[in-house]
Amino acid sequence: MESRGMKKWRPFATMPEQYIGLKEMINKQAEVAQPVLTEEQMEQINFTLIEALHTNKQVYLTYYKKGQCITETGFIQFVDSLGNLFIFIDDLFELKNKMRLSELIDVRLA
Repeated sequence: MESRGMKKWRPFATMPEQYIGLKEMINKQAEVAQPVLTEEQMEQINFTLIEALHTNKQVYLTYYKKGQCITETGFIQFVDSLGNLFIFIDDLFELKNKMRLSELIDVRLA
């Protein structure tokens, strides 16, 4: 009879597809629906964006992306309300991010 040596028994690691499927299920359960903003909330967001753009103040942006609400800090560089987009520079990596205004949930001055 031959020895197995130092091989470890890993009963649940035999199907890596199972791990992928479980991770997808967990991510699906954590998803939230995109909040619907009122007209007043959208006006307040626009006002805060314009104020932050002209005064070059740092803002907290909360936006919806792929079923999650994400909050980042940064500076507003450009706002195009007709084109439904804005550009902000994040605080951590100083990267330019182009986003749609419809993805915004909340904007607050820092």
